[in-house]
Amino acid sequence: MISGKATITATKSYAQLHQTKCTRKHFREINSLTMSSIGIGTYLGTSDVATDDLVTEAIIKSVKSGINLIDTAINYRSQHGEMSVKAALIQLIESQIVSRAELIICSKGGFIPNREREKWFKQEYVDNSKFNIQMTDMVAGIHCMHPEYIQDQLERSLTNLGVETIDIYYLHNPETQLGIIPLEEFYRRLKAVFAVLEKAADAGKITAYGIATWQGFRVPPTDAKHIDLAKAKSIAQQIAGGKGDRFQFIQLPVNLTMQEAVSTPTQPVDGKILPAITAANQLGINAIASASIAQAKNLVQLPQNIIDGLGENLKTDAVRALQFTRSVPGLSSALVGMKSPKHTAENLALTSIPPLDAADFDQLIG
Repeated sequence: MISGKATITATKSYAQLHQTKCTRKHFREINSLTMSSIGIGTYLGTSDVATDDLVTEAIIKSVKSGINLIDTAINYRSQHGEMSVKAALIQLIESQIVSRAELIICSKGGFIPNREREKWFKQEYVDNSKFNIQMTDMVAGIHCMHPEYIQDQLERSLTNLGVETIDIYYLHNPETQLGIIPLEEFYRRLKAVFAVLEKAADAGKITAYGIATWQGFRVPPTDAKHIDLAKAKSIAQQIAGGKGDRFQFIQLPVNLTMQEAVSTPTQPVDGKILPAITAANQLGINAIASASIAQAKNLVQLPQNIIDGLGENLKTDAVRALQFTRSVPGLSSALVGMKSPKHTAENLALTSIPPLDAADFDQLIG
């Protein structure tokens, strides 16, 4: 078990150590921690040893090169994502390249992390007298928000990662349940999950928590998959009972082909409808981008004005796309999956290049 958690002093020291190779603006102060503007994701790939090794090596290379935000989830590659992170952490810490306190480690729970979804869920939770969980608590055959399930998934993630504390723990794509269960029941379930996560924070198992979404924060309030961010924050504040709640992060797709979180008003806050990132900032919540280069699937030849605006020194459309996302005003960091040495090297080259300032970014999308 790797003890400790990310700390103010250690993350700041990490940034200072990498200041010679990384541009100063590559690092940002988020919740008093110093966070890299690019984070490494661990989502894609098959669940095999070869992919495990590639992901582990990419994490090690990234941490050596100025990235201290590592993102995973228990269902990524059927728990292999978290295990690859553990392997990287052990190598990095044992070789004294980095301390645990310099790294911001994130994971997620909610999806069923086993290929035999219903059979596994029934065996592990429904037929197990330890839990008061029913088959009806699994929605769409893939997702569960029962508080006992989330508590157990968190414990499994801590074991998979080999850490004492996860710095940011997300409820993973809860909008999976919207349109299937009543809206009132959805927010009741959300409240029960938040209660579990506040207790986990009190116990030192996590430092902060959040909601990771695909559609939830980007679609309008009239959409069945819409999650009201202000309402979710209010629920967290109720549970915290006067002390500061730990619902401090959201994760959502932001990229050149999916700009809704930046420019489309979807979130009601104080009588106004705001884009998701603006709303999050007003509510005291930090936003982190997933799918920062659209998993490279939707990238077509970029318009010349975009290429020019992002800078001539960027050599590929994938790197240009990542530069676009990490430059979004109000965004804490942009996650990008890395496995192959070539793509890892391309992405890491951005650490020495400043993000666009707000005025240049606005001109780019204006």
